[in-house]
Amino acid sequence: MGGGPSNPALVAAAADAGALGFLAAGYKTAEAMAAEIDAVRKSTGEAFGVNVFVPGRPTAQPGEVGRYIASLSRDAVELGVDLGDPGWDDDDWAAKISVLLADPPPIISFTFGCPPREIVGAFRVAGSMVAVTVTDPGEARLAADAGADCLCVQGAEAGAHRGTFTNDGGTQADLDLGALVSAVASVTDLPQIAAGGIMSASAVAAVLHAGAVAAQCGTAFLRCPESGAHPAHKAALVDGRFGSTALTRAFSGRPARGLANQFMADHPDAPAAYPEINNATRPLRAAAAKVGDVNRMSLWAGSGFKKALARPAGEIVDLLWPEHGRR
Repeated sequence: MGGGPSNPALVAAAADAGALGFLAAGYKTAEAMAAEIDAVRKSTGEAFGVNVFVPGRPTAQPGEVGRYIASLSRDAVELGVDLGDPGWDDDDWAAKISVLLADPPPIISFTFGCPPREIVGAFRVAGSMVAVTVTDPGEARLAADAGADCLCVQGAEAGAHRGTFTNDGGTQADLDLGALVSAVASVTDLPQIAAGGIMSASAVAAVLHAGAVAAQCGTAFLRCPESGAHPAHKAALVDGRFGSTALTRAFSGRPARGLANQFMADHPDAPAAYPEINNATRPLRAAAAKVGDVNRMSLWAGSGFKKALARPAGEIVDLLWPEHGRR
């Protein structure tokens, strides 16, 4: 969970409870990522992973990006901020890879694409297991061909950004998790980590029965005291004003699932331009968070958000563990 929720405290607490927590390296410098890895290692001796965003390409539609950013002027004025520079960046990709290869975590996962075969191979030689997030069978084939050890199979129910390899603005029909696990199994026998809307032990049991080897949960931990999610975000998950989730490009230029709020309704036509739009809206989102304006915050959440509990991470792990598989 990038952007704050998956902080060292949550990762360490989940690891101590028997789960495999993942630090989110996205939106951080390599130095900040390294500091968080060090904090986890000082807090727990258990295994954990690190998730890295694979950089895409600069937008081919700068004019549309400019027009979209102009449409955000009222929001910026009302929050008293200037919008950010809609520039492209690679999220400090090369430096992060160097840091991680120099002191590898037990497992590393990639989202928004599959790294080149040589990078996958370098991590495997260094002793890290490599997972790649996939959203359809075609992506699963590419990850398998690149030498991935396993796949994080992300169903349509998942909160936050879709892990698609491309961001072309098309109308891809996302598969729900059950159908996706089956579809991916038809093209590769790589182990699957199922993700998307998993909020209970019965849901974990269901994906294991369907053939996955593990379940990955995000929204289920958002309200934990260890979670780095903003307090207003945590409160919104149980606020009756928010009754559903929706996919949007409004905040970042990439499709992402979150609580359906006014900003999403006001800006339905954001172009496919990541991270350009994400960089432009960063000051706006920060200002909204500072004053608790939940109608202008990116309240990422999966479809099962109403079941999120404000309980310690270790207790959530216990509640998610199918009875037949508990330690």
